[in-house]
Amino acid sequence: MEELILQRPTAEYAQQIMECKKEYLAADSSMDGCGPLRRTDDPMEYIQKCDLEESPETCPAELVPATQFMLVRKADNKVLGFLQVRHEFNDYLSKFGGHIGYSVRPCERRKGYAKQMLQMALPYCREIGLDQVLITCMDGNLGSEKTILANGGVYESTIHEPNENMDLKRFWITL
Repeated sequence: MEELILQRPTAEYAQQIMECKKEYLAADSSMDGCGPLRRTDDPMEYIQKCDLEESPETCPAELVPATQFMLVRKADNKVLGFLQVRHEFNDYLSKFGGHIGYSVRPCERRKGYAKQMLQMALPYCREIGLDQVLITCMDGNLGSEKTILANGGVYESTIHEPNENMDLKRFWITL
């Protein structure tokens, strides 16, 4: 089994972070769990924003404190995906976004990385005081649904998100 680690973005991975962004954009991927990556073209600015968003004291008022992780394969030090843990909710997240967003870079999908990444993040959620986490996925995204269910997700409901005009399935994982 491959050794994988979850770690916060650092300058060491600046080039790979931007390669991932290009790959997500080329695949027209939603970049779930990538945090501020869509909003910047400078990897150092991305890393700085991730750091600022983690603390309640420095998190921009329109956001909630969140910890940004990358999934890295130790054997070749390759960034395989991104996962964000939101420490609390705003109104939108309580309905549509949940505590955790994640995605695997397109060239590494369908290899079980999302399942492992989510499993690795759950102890951190417990560490920051959460006793359950909400995770949502688009209705019809069977890969994400299987990932959530494999990590103990319990289906709650399906809701319509009007801004994006999509249906989202809501799942809870008890920690």
